[in-house]
Amino acid sequence: MKFGIVSDSSCDLVERYTEEEKVSIVPFYVSFDGEHYLKEGKEAKITDFYQKMADNPDCYPKTSMPSVQDYMEVFRPFAEQGLPVLCICLTQTFSGSMQAAVNAKAELEEEFPEARIEILDSQLVTGLQGLLVKEAVGLRNAEAELDEALEKLKEIRSTGHIFFTTKDLKYLEHGGRIGKAACLAGSMLNIKPILHFCDAELGSTELCRGRKKSLHKIIEKFLAYVESNKISLEDYNLITGEGLAVEEYQIFKDELKSALWEHGCKMESWEEIQIGATIGVHTGPYPLGVGILKKCKREN
Repeated sequence: MKFGIVSDSSCDLVERYTEEEKVSIVPFYVSFDGEHYLKEGKEAKITDFYQKMADNPDCYPKTSMPSVQDYMEVFRPFAEQGLPVLCICLTQTFSGSMQAAVNAKAELEEEFPEARIEILDSQLVTGLQGLLVKEAVGLRNAEAELDEALEKLKEIRSTGHIFFTTKDLKYLEHGGRIGKAACLAGSMLNIKPILHFCDAELGSTELCRGRKKSLHKIIEKFLAYVESNKISLEDYNLITGEGLAVEEYQIFKDELKSALWEHGCKMESWEEIQIGATIGVHTGPYPLGVGILKKCKREN
């Protein structure tokens, strides 16, 4: 292994995978009262996080980024071994997690002048950040040098795109994404938001009446994006995700699969995730969506 890999918990990778592939995760923190913060995925399980939101409609949890000390604790073993490390962080536009990692790197390099710690802004969120980490793992396992891995990961991170929706506008209103009047009107008219993430930013919100129509609209917009950009999905990793488990997720996947087959892309399966708390605090317990990220080109 020519370098180690670190990411923050916003990558939404399951613990089984990170343990098997030796990916070190630095957790975000989750709080329901603004005072007591628990480590995401460790002390606060994601399903429990969403269930508490679902059971308490007036509850608006918060997340807090990892500290400099959190990153130092994870970086230190690599520095002591003399092993270079690549740290892939949640996009800077959403969090200061990357800056905490940069500060931790600076402190450790004073103690270990020969240490090499590379901090990479994923420019991505949730499962797409996770896919970027998985591409890094593939490169590392193929014996790529750290510089080569960095170059290839930077080439693909801008290709990430997510289309998603949620059941309730109030979390977007609470987070300042939409106005109070729009939230009230949307709730009365059963309006659901259609959102997209690309270029390290959350795109403009489009509204759609009814949950069923909103799920269909996500697929429609996703396929339109693929077609307009002449994307060959064979060159991409595809991912779907949900928050709290809902029956309509299976319906969504079946419809997506049928639509892909109609467009000549005969996918039987793809990556599936549970969307984590970093996004969940802004969407409520029922986010659901689809995304893609280009695969790295690897040497034969």
